[in-house]
Amino acid sequence: MNQPPSIDNRPVSLAHFFLSRVRASPDAEAYRFPAPAAPGGTAPEEAAPGDSAPGGEERWHSLTWAHTGERTAAIAAGLMSLGIRPQDRVGIAAGTRVEWILADLGVMCAGAATTTVYPTTDAEETAYILADSGSRVLFAEDAGQLAKVVRHRAELPELTAVVTFEPVAGTTAEETGGDGPEVLSLEELERRGADLLRKRPDAVEETVAKIDREDLATLIYTSGTTGRPKGVRLAHDCWSFQAQTALGLGLLSQEDLEFAWLPMAHAFGKNLLCAQIAVGYPLAVDGRLEQLPANLRLLRPTVMAAVPRVFEKIYNSLAAEARRMGGTKERIFVWAARVAREYARAAQIKGAACGEGMESGKTLVPFWLSVQHVIADRLVYAGVREVFGGRIRGCTSGSAPLAPDIGLFFCGAGIPILEGYGLTESSCGASMSLLEYRTGVAGRPLPGVEVRIADNGEILMRGPNIMRGYHHLPEKTAEVLDPDGWFHTGDLGELTEDGYLRITGRIKELIKTSGGKYVAPLEIESRLKGACPFVSNVVVVGDHRHYCTALITLDEPTLMAWARERGLTDPSYAGLCGSEEVRALVAGYVDEVNTGLQRWQTIKKFTVLPRDFDQAHGEVTPSMKVRRPQVQRSFAAEIDAMYEEARTS
Repeated sequence: MNQPPSIDNRPVSLAHFFLSRVRASPDAEAYRFPAPAAPGGTAPEEAAPGDSAPGGEERWHSLTWAHTGERTAAIAAGLMSLGIRPQDRVGIAAGTRVEWILADLGVMCAGAATTTVYPTTDAEETAYILADSGSRVLFAEDAGQLAKVVRHRAELPELTAVVTFEPVAGTTAEETGGDGPEVLSLEELERRGADLLRKRPDAVEETVAKIDREDLATLIYTSGTTGRPKGVRLAHDCWSFQAQTALGLGLLSQEDLEFAWLPMAHAFGKNLLCAQIAVGYPLAVDGRLEQLPANLRLLRPTVMAAVPRVFEKIYNSLAAEARRMGGTKERIFVWAARVAREYARAAQIKGAACGEGMESGKTLVPFWLSVQHVIADRLVYAGVREVFGGRIRGCTSGSAPLAPDIGLFFCGAGIPILEGYGLTESSCGASMSLLEYRTGVAGRPLPGVEVRIADNGEILMRGPNIMRGYHHLPEKTAEVLDPDGWFHTGDLGELTEDGYLRITGRIKELIKTSGGKYVAPLEIESRLKGACPFVSNVVVVGDHRHYCTALITLDEPTLMAWARERGLTDPSYAGLCGSEEVRALVAGYVDEVNTGLQRWQTIKKFTVLPRDFDQAHGEVTPSMKVRRPQVQRSFAAEIDAMYEEARTS
């Protein structure tokens, strides 16, 4: 087992880590990204500029650490030329792309603080975040993000400049309103920075040297279910701690290649950046979720992080393909999935990593199961790994609990998914599963992080990873940060005898039936997702009601494939969701899950909805978390209908 990493004497900031990384491995590949290439980019051997992968996939380019350092310094100096000073806020409103990373690194090396804005955030909330943070410059991805600022320029008197990643037509003073911020391209900002560096070549390194570990580094606005979002203040030491922890754990090496698609505006995405800079492996960056399957085949990463919904969709697509083939191939997949789960469960003995068969001479997996596993690997699991590119060593999952059956399947197929736990307020990382793979738990607390369970079951944590408060909201800060430094997470959980953290639900989401029984909806929803390969999202309802019900959405590609196999004539997804055939299909899985629940936990009624939850209706966050209150508002009529019979009988 790994020795705990030392977090003492860590660098002051991630900017310090970055400059050290540039000096240590200047010629190594740092970032890989789809065309068009940035000026001066060099090509990795796997995907040289001008070459396309089979099937017409996009061309990819790369930056070395040295060139990344040059561009970062130019961006940092360019910000200084715009008047940005230490701890000034600089916003980034863009999807996950290499320019996001370069901008963030530039902000850090200018001693300023990044304000993150999801590109899907509407104009009104974007303006609120920029105004509340006091952001003076904004990096905007394209014309759409710029338009949000132009529309609300009167509310943003402190915003003096907008730097666009993509060319934007119509950015003269007259066309942007005449009284708005200066608009310039990223290329122009870098030119201005290069000019400043010619006069003051040490400007950036001198600025980084003056950063204090308690200085503000990042403002991330949490997407609340009601009211305005709160700005979480994360100091430089939060990210330095995460970087040092990743370095010390020894799970990653410079030989790895990670594929990054998660939103960089989210703490999870930023946390991954900390690990990558500290360890020094290349990061392939493309936030377009629709490109995920093609990118995995082309890039062949060794590690990847994702939210549970991604792993659920991959599993559902594998199961759907097996059903489509039918006959012997379908039976083989069902058998192999069962073997994978049994094998993973058998390997989960203290001291065993998933997939190990022997430990100190003691058999962890029965011989007969090992033989079946070898056969299943040749027939099925090798193909599963090819979906991830064929070189994958493992994945990390966060943001929400992963259904145990999904985790067990991938682990048994040779792709351990290490679950972690954390919140924006804990700079994402707080606990992590490491070599001792365990399904259904979120690992042990990271070295340096204290975790305890309050009398009411709430998870409390303390450590250098914890936020310094909510921006401009001292009363909200006092509600969650007590005088002793303990952060009250709002999550329910328990610590196992050997120190693993298990998440059981959210305090605010805990259901109390009218009969006085408490129900944790997360547990039921997770079981249904693991049992039913058609499910996309589930929300269990039942607070102050006689019984529990569920709103269920189905994965459209999986459902449509199933319908074609059975010759169902309704061509629409919504029509299928309302059909008796689909209701009977889902009912079988609901009944299966109910057999493992207490009577008061069982789903008495359910509704299959005609559409999935989405951001447009405010029902999911950009990181794919379901907003329960909004879901219940959107589908209030459907919920009432499930209880109407009980009220009238």
